[in-house]
Amino acid sequence: MRVPVATTSHQYEVVLGHNFLAEAVKTFDDKLQKADKLIVFTDANVWAAQGEYFKGHFPYDFEVFVLPGGEACKTFEQYNAAQTFLLEQKCSRKSFIFAFGGGAVGDLTGFVAATYMRGVPFIQIPTTILAHDSAVGGKTAINHPLGKNMIGAFYQPEGVIYDTLFIESLPEREVRSGTAEVIKHAMISSASWLQQLMGAESVIHFSTTELAQQLKAGIEVKAKIVSEDETEQSVRKYLNLGHTYGHAIEAAAGYGKVAHGEAVMIGLVYCLLLSERYGKLDRDFTTAFLHFAVKNGYPFEAVNDYSFEQLTTYLLKDKKAEYGVLQFVLLEEIGKPFVRPIELAECKEIDAEFRQLLAEVLG
Repeated sequence: MRVPVATTSHQYEVVLGHNFLAEAVKTFDDKLQKADKLIVFTDANVWAAQGEYFKGHFPYDFEVFVLPGGEACKTFEQYNAAQTFLLEQKCSRKSFIFAFGGGAVGDLTGFVAATYMRGVPFIQIPTTILAHDSAVGGKTAINHPLGKNMIGAFYQPEGVIYDTLFIESLPEREVRSGTAEVIKHAMISSASWLQQLMGAESVIHFSTTELAQQLKAGIEVKAKIVSEDETEQSVRKYLNLGHTYGHAIEAAAGYGKVAHGEAVMIGLVYCLLLSERYGKLDRDFTTAFLHFAVKNGYPFEAVNDYSFEQLTTYLLKDKKAEYGVLQFVLLEEIGKPFVRPIELAECKEIDAEFRQLLAEVLG
């Protein structure tokens, strides 16, 4: 399966398949043959789990740089170490970098590629469900202690190779986290798709074939939006549904304590409550959606772990906040997102409503 991504700066494809790493990489043969060095960035967890398969199926010689697992690789220290590695390997602008791992590895690799010698080509080989979102669209970044993804660049890959073989061995928490972004893509694009997800027995036990179809649908939503708005001036902001409040929870907990998708799911419910005020959604739907999330094992305890005052610090650091007013993506109805400025005082009201709803639903 192929999904084209056509942005102003660059056109490329996301190729999806199963157990097809060698043939997928070879489709870039004309570019890779001209490369003087192939470098693979990965993390310790991915390399331990998938390294043997990768080495056995990657059709060219390469050097590998192994980063710490998860968000720990998105630091200035690791960014510096990665650049040092490229310099030590005497990489040039003709070198090619591969990001083999989850969203964090992709984010770090993309930013390294964007800035090494002012830009070298790279290819994403995501190994998580979450990365069906982050690997597409060219957002690259590292974290700063004062905020997530604050230092980065828009830099498109040469392509994305999505081999569903890698996601078969994911722990359930990773599957759940990644699926939150699939649910988000449904919410901003299609009421019937969201109803299908909410009606499923489970959204974290899809067969490989079903999951591939869900991921393809999510990538298509993202590709369409990114092609219209590469650098988040307008409709690309819709992809942030659930992220403003979700990022605050994620940051307050300390990166890695609450999985990204778990935080996004918390943020989606918060946005539904706001959308009751400014859209056509009602409390019945919000409650039904919360029940659906809980049934699928999404944890909401983190909301009660932090006061609104604790979350405020992180809310105001959001990249979309301007002059202390937060820009929230809301839903007029499912499939019809819009952006609305929300004052902090109102955010606090919704936060109180959210805590009340959780008390009613979770008991």
